[in-house]
Amino acid sequence: MTPAQAGYRMPAEWHPHSGTLLSWPQNPQTWPGERLGRVERVYAQLIRSLYPHETVHLLVDSPQRRRRVLQIFAEHHIPADAVRFHVVPCNDVWARDFGPILVRNAALAGSPQEFAITNWGFNAWGGKYPPYHSDNAVPAYLSGYSGLQRFDPDMILEGGSIETNGNGVMLVTESVLLNENRNPHLTQTQIEQFLCEYLGQEKIIWLGEGLAGDDTDGHIDDLSRFLNERTIMTMVAEDPDDVNHAALQANLQRLRQATDAQGRPFDIVTLPMPTTRIEGTTVDGSEFVPASYANFYIANGLVLVPLYDPRYDQQALDLFSTYFPDRTVTGIDCRDLVWGQGSIHCITQQLYGME
Repeated sequence: MTPAQAGYRMPAEWHPHSGTLLSWPQNPQTWPGERLGRVERVYAQLIRSLYPHETVHLLVDSPQRRRRVLQIFAEHHIPADAVRFHVVPCNDVWARDFGPILVRNAALAGSPQEFAITNWGFNAWGGKYPPYHSDNAVPAYLSGYSGLQRFDPDMILEGGSIETNGNGVMLVTESVLLNENRNPHLTQTQIEQFLCEYLGQEKIIWLGEGLAGDDTDGHIDDLSRFLNERTIMTMVAEDPDDVNHAALQANLQRLRQATDAQGRPFDIVTLPMPTTRIEGTTVDGSEFVPASYANFYIANGLVLVPLYDPRYDQQALDLFSTYFPDRTVTGIDCRDLVWGQGSIHCITQQLYGME
């Protein structure tokens, strides 16, 4: 029996969490030299904002790393018990992509079976950054830790490549899910069937290309996100000469023509792209980074918003304050973080049913 047949569906991110999964930065290939220390400070700021709202489950690759984290916590006035440490092997920080994707059975609310783990394959975005076996093992580890039922779809899928409204509609991109570096043996129809059977989706909306400099091949969480069941926020680049202009306009047109599972159009709101060109290049040679306000994270009572560009940062904060009036909206400077080609949503993964 598949999760959907058993009554499970992936919740929207705004559904109350039991915690958030993070993996502490330690890979010098992602942030070489002094950049690693700068990113550690971003993590400290993020955890300081997050821990009062929900349990933070933090992966560290060694007892020595745990001691390093506690030292940084002390420097940033974060209590030593602000996180729940998991000392397990880790390759990198991208918990959104290698972490478990949880599903919920509303009919079993309040029971130990309310939530279950789906454990998809992770191959580091088409084998770009080996090794990745330790990260790929994290969902199985958390299944054992939590005792939650686990489903193992035979498909590569990253959490950053999907976005759901919690009511059976999912946004994805062709540039990722149809890329031959993930599941060359599966057709588009078969991929949709996996998403429906294991994540309880009823309708898949396909967008096209992603951002320049996005080494994931174009994750949806840098492009378009649900603000509620009927409202989609999507990024635009108004300058026709912007490297992302054409792709974002094409995605906007698709969204304007899209409907939900009941055939109703969505409300579409837009935010301008911040500056994405950097001085020099990233570790993989790109002169662009996927800096996007769409890479926000919704936690219990909190929305964490990445900040990059003083021209547009306040506009982004105001939009999230409008759509999430019952949550504190906190901006975090992510210019150092996104140099590693990911931001707040990429490093977080919401958890359910895990204390």
